[in-house]
Amino acid sequence: MCGHKPTTKHTPARWLPAAAVAVALTLGNAPALAQIEGVLEEITVTAQKREESLFEVPISVATLSGENYEVLFSGAEDILALSGRVPGLYAESSNGRAAPRFYLRGLGNIDFDLAASQPVSIIMDEVVMENVVLKSFPLFDMEQVEVIRGPQGTLFGRNTTAGIIKFNSVRPSEEISGYARASWGTFDTINVEGAIGGSLIEDRLTARFSGLYRSRDNWITNGFTGEESLGEYDETAARIQFDWTITDNLSALILAQARDLEGTSSIFRANIFSTGSRELNQNYDRETVYYDGGDNNPQEYQSEGLTLNVTWDSDAFSINSITSFQQAEGSSRGDIDGGVVDFTGMVPVPPGISFDPDAPVFGGSALTFPGTILVPSVTQDGADTDQFTQEFRIASNGTGPFSWQVGAFYFDSSLEVTTESFASFGFVSRQDTIIEQENTAWAIFGQGSYDLTDALNLTAGLRYTDDSRDFRVIQFGQLWLDLGIPTAIAAPISVDDDEIGWEISLNYALADDQSLFARVADGFRGQTIQGRDVAFLEAPTSARPETIISFETGWKGTLLADRLYVNAAAFFYEVDDIQLSVIGGDGNVNRVVNAREGEALGFEIDFDFLPTDNLRISGGYAFNNTEINDRNLGTAPCGSGLCTVLDPEDPDDPARVLVDGNPFPRAPETTYNVAVRYGVPAGDNGEVFFHTDWVWYGDINMPLYEAVEFKTSNQYEGGIRAGYTNFDAGWTVAFFGRNITNEDNVLGFVDFSNNTGFVNEPRVWGAEFRWEFGD
Repeated sequence: MCGHKPTTKHTPARWLPAAAVAVALTLGNAPALAQIEGVLEEITVTAQKREESLFEVPISVATLSGENYEVLFSGAEDILALSGRVPGLYAESSNGRAAPRFYLRGLGNIDFDLAASQPVSIIMDEVVMENVVLKSFPLFDMEQVEVIRGPQGTLFGRNTTAGIIKFNSVRPSEEISGYARASWGTFDTINVEGAIGGSLIEDRLTARFSGLYRSRDNWITNGFTGEESLGEYDETAARIQFDWTITDNLSALILAQARDLEGTSSIFRANIFSTGSRELNQNYDRETVYYDGGDNNPQEYQSEGLTLNVTWDSDAFSINSITSFQQAEGSSRGDIDGGVVDFTGMVPVPPGISFDPDAPVFGGSALTFPGTILVPSVTQDGADTDQFTQEFRIASNGTGPFSWQVGAFYFDSSLEVTTESFASFGFVSRQDTIIEQENTAWAIFGQGSYDLTDALNLTAGLRYTDDSRDFRVIQFGQLWLDLGIPTAIAAPISVDDDEIGWEISLNYALADDQSLFARVADGFRGQTIQGRDVAFLEAPTSARPETIISFETGWKGTLLADRLYVNAAAFFYEVDDIQLSVIGGDGNVNRVVNAREGEALGFEIDFDFLPTDNLRISGGYAFNNTEINDRNLGTAPCGSGLCTVLDPEDPDDPARVLVDGNPFPRAPETTYNVAVRYGVPAGDNGEVFFHTDWVWYGDINMPLYEAVEFKTSNQYEGGIRAGYTNFDAGWTVAFFGRNITNEDNVLGFVDFSNNTGFVNEPRVWGAEFRWEFGD
């Protein structure tokens, strides 16, 4: 039957690349496969909430684990390091290490606000992390990362129209086992992590504790003050798990985790694009900025979570209950204009950068640099969020032709967002604006799978969801109080909706190690309320749910005597009432709108190849052709002609441009990734190895509208790792580099005041040591 592991015997460890000993993997593309005697052995995934062979899952799934996963974090990177390591996956953030934004198959959300919803869901140890701050929990002691592409609403619910990223941490075991890892690199970058676990009561209670510490010193100089005062962070996190076998049929996993982050938020750089060009200009210096506000862009967040996962098993079926509470709070501040605005004209301008001695600011004039800055802006946003989730699921345990699962899900969350403005947009805040959003949802779902023949399997699923959201302003800023609060602004907003999602798929086993699948799936993203503009004298906005219908087909298989694994899929989807964020522009707004339709056509292919027992090559390619279809959808582009707009003017409103036919914002048209690993035996129990990994991105249009300055193309980044492993002792010592060519890749922009941008992480060289024990 398709998906069974090939029969092989293990060879001595000295002939295996270190990836095999460390629970081998693939580079974020082809499913994780261990190397055994020069072949690739399939492992299991949990994309359908049960352990299954990847060949038996009629979904496009890619995995990350082991060495190719671990190298991404050698330089103390955060969760954004996953970007591009799976074909079709992209990630970025304008909120430092606290609020990542993910995109799959071109579908995502560019909204930077802490209340933003996303169509890519993050699942950590079977629990959805809904708020963007919760999504940023650091990654360590991971068994496997699964990237599941396409709508996953039947089993995982709303807000999964693009797919999910599923993180599975290492579970406790009876044997004492664990690891220790430490690295040091450029800018005093430190990454220390480790875990230890084993049996507390034989055959009854096991435990595992894991922890993380990541830090970096300040490395960016504020040229306005002359101090090296930006770029640092200190992050600690811990997880403890107890796995209790209560009876032969009943078990409970208790998991608690916590995180503390302090450091610098995103670094905004004024006027690093010249009008008419997307190339970085003379104002850009990776290690220097010019801030007259923002207090060095501080950021701090804390989070805690507790999960109880109880399972009762019988021969016929199992009952599973997952109860979880998650909480996070903190804030980030930023000098958003990224430069200096001086009304005295007495501040000296540093040599080599552009400046404007008479910039029009608030009806007067000011000296500004770098370049012309029209609106000085320093803001701080803070979040205090908590969520409670409960899922009950009953699933069959039999081995017959029919398997099934049914369940119910409940979600309740509360979020307070506090916005403080410091000398922004012409006024100084004398009182913070605080808004509150509450979200409650419940669902019932079911899925069945039936073997029509020995080779052909049919799977179908259905889910009903009821979703409600409430918005209110807890505290208005002082300017609203001075002006008088309009009734329309003061009134609370409540929206609710119910949706039915479904899926149907076929999986055909062409051979024991090859399968063909086809899938049609429907899903939705819940209604959204965006209220950040209340802090800046604007009304909140809301959007209806978006619904998606997706068609995909694919092939998975091994070739060349199990030395080559290939996974290919093609897809087409339509999103009705697609939710889009209107960010910045001439009016500097943050609004959510519905477009009539969005559609995408594309494919992805990934592979894992063992040309020899010592050489391993893995990689992937994705193509996404996305398009907004709405002849009436328009937006105000960049302020005061700062950029070269490519869209036609709206004939009914010259201040707007029409965006019909544009690609989805931040949707890479193409992505490539590749990893190469070569190992040479050293003595009877060791290996010298070299590993390199690279990712490339094609054309990306960053805003909703199109402009020359805010497009990127052919950006890439690479890393290396070389060292020695002693298999008997379980230790590895290595030299590593991240972003080794020191690429300056633009990740985002701010367009209302000047051509501000922010970029990727710097080059880091370093050394690391890792020791594994047990199991």
